Amino acid sequence: MKTEYETFLKETLIDEPTLMTRIRELGAAISADYTGVDDLVLVCILKGGVMFLTDLTKQLTVPHEIDFMAVSSYGKGVRKSGGDVRIDMDLTTNLQGKHVLIVEDIIDSGHTLEFVIRMLHARGPAEIKLCTLLNKASRREVEIPVDYVGFEIEDKFVFGYGLDLDEKFRNLPFIGVVDLDALNGTKP
Repeated sequence: MKTEYETFLKETLIDEPTLMTRIRELGAAISADYTGVDDLVLVCILKGGVMFLTDLTKQLTVPHEIDFMAVSSYGKGVRKSGGDVRIDMDLTTNLQGKHVLIVEDIIDSGHTLEFVIRMLHARGPAEIKLCTLLNKASRREVEIPVDYVGFEIEDKFVFGYGLDLDEKFRNLPFIGVVDLDALNGTKP
């Protein structure tokens, strides 16, 4: 008998060992780039980015703060960004003069991150850089400078490891591709 997530799993795109290896590599690169910086703030975009942030921060050897921002541009059941971005929860950290690294689970069209970056720039940080676990560059509608990329992926609907399928399955230790036929109820 299939577990509930297996009903919707077409394929495993990135397995757990591959994820952890790449996150260690990202942690090493970020640590090297921020050596000597004592005002680094990781800004995690909730909810999807939290698993990535948790594993990434364990790999960093430089001092850093973390803060969270909840931003939405996807409605429940919606498969692509609507373009309208809303801040559901804002930061509590003053970013004035600090080095900011946004930690995101996936970048698709770029509209959400463009909005977030513009908003954070207005708060006077020394710099803003961006780290994403997944980059879906083929879907980009606005130019977003991405400094650290875990994986470049094709235009596939993915879930697991923080990414949800209608708010479920974020807990999976891998990233899977959604079987759209099963999801839409058209698979026999």
